[in-house]
Amino acid sequence: MPREFVTPPAMEPGDRVAVVAPSSGGARDAPHLLELALDRLRDVFDLEPVVYPTARQRDGFLRDHPEARAADLHRAFRDPDIRGVFATIGGDDQLRVLKHLDAEVLREHPTRFYGMSDNTNLGLFLWREGVVSFNGAQLLNEIATPGSVPEYTERYCRRMFFEDPAGELEASDEWTDEPTHWWTDPSLLGERPEYEPNPGWRWAGGDETATGRLWGGSRSILDWHLASDRYLPDPGRLDGAVLCIETAEHVPFPWDVAGSLMAMGERGLLERFDAVLVGRPPTRSYASDTPGGDRDAYREDVYDAVAEQVGRYNPDAPVVLGLDWGHTNPVAPMPVGREVTVDPSERRVVVR
Repeated sequence: MPREFVTPPAMEPGDRVAVVAPSSGGARDAPHLLELALDRLRDVFDLEPVVYPTARQRDGFLRDHPEARAADLHRAFRDPDIRGVFATIGGDDQLRVLKHLDAEVLREHPTRFYGMSDNTNLGLFLWREGVVSFNGAQLLNEIATPGSVPEYTERYCRRMFFEDPAGELEASDEWTDEPTHWWTDPSLLGERPEYEPNPGWRWAGGDETATGRLWGGSRSILDWHLASDRYLPDPGRLDGAVLCIETAEHVPFPWDVAGSLMAMGERGLLERFDAVLVGRPPTRSYASDTPGGDRDAYREDVYDAVAEQVGRYNPDAPVVLGLDWGHTNPVAPMPVGREVTVDPSERRVVVR
């Protein structure tokens, strides 16, 4: 295993970028969304997308052929003219792709990868190989948002695309988790969802400044890796790291979130992290509704559950709850594998 982490080179305007489907074939079912995402890569970010075969494949084929998804990733990373790799959408079985990946190819040809949700699997795989990836900027649900790309999303995507991703993370002014029907109704893509004021971050846990390397992603995918135990790093490599975790659109019960952290605690992992960052949980989605119906109370219950479990196993770790990251909009992609400083006294989170 490599001792040093590498951040793949930044992209530049005009660069060619790969569009792949390492997870599900959602773009096949919503070609209007894929075309909108491609247009925005060109028009908003001045990037030239190159659509790889998996991006237009049906979901059944991708499920039957995880090796084809891995092959597209290998081709994209190997191509010296490709400067970034974008996932179309998430899904629920990318774990099956990992055994088909050639770690040496990804390690020897580090390229900026952008994806979230099920694509947490690939991010964790790259972390183990010492390659920084970006949890966010996924095409169909973060670049092809209804209305237009939120200013906050565009600002942080530009940082994660074209710069060294260092700098301070700040809270957005507004946010939304309003479910829309953009997936099946192209006419709704021009309608901006209803946003609401962002109350900002909530802080909990210890009060000492911590600096460590980001590790994590979608809670459910972390559960898979704990259960399968095939792609976790050596526990010692997590000493002093910073856990980042977000809940998916399934709107889990707070006690399910608590259970994930309890399992990490009982395994002796939660105590290794020097800080914990939590993305804002969706309170409604196409998949399910808020348990109990009170959106604000649900969000606070999730935060309470996280704070309680971290406090039980790692009381000195500062906890930041409600970052603009995960399954709500807008988003700042998280540079998984980069070092961040969490400063409770100044209420700051800074990518080093």
